[in-house]
Amino acid sequence: QVHLVESGGDSVQAGGSLRLSCVVSGYTYSRLHMAWFRQPPGKEREGVAFAGIDGSTTYADSVKGRFTISRDNAENTLYLQMDSLKPEDTAIYYCAARMEMWGGLPLAASRYTNWGQGTQVTVSS
Repeated sequence: QVHLVESGGDSVQAGGSLRLSCVVSGYTYSRLHMAWFRQPPGKEREGVAFAGIDGSTTYADSVKGRFTISRDNAENTLYLQMDSLKPEDTAIYYCAARMEMWGGLPLAASRYTNWGQGTQVTVSS
């Protein structure tokens, strides 16, 4: 069974940076398509960034140019580098995994079968 553990969440001021990590176990990491999602207070979960097994990436418009997703297959770890943080980035951030890309939709939460427990990011103005 795929097990995901996020870390790196913190409280920062606007304009600051954070790097989130997600360690994966229980499956061959290099064969998993991975993504980051977030759930702001009182809102629905939304896709942030995707990293496919072929090296492809996809970003939500709201984070393009500020966030960078990367994967280290040797360390079974997914990263999200977040720069120029804004108060509206405040959310619980989750990493998620899926084994297939049938139907596409890399930032659709319903397509992911495995989730971490989340890590809190708070950005103050």
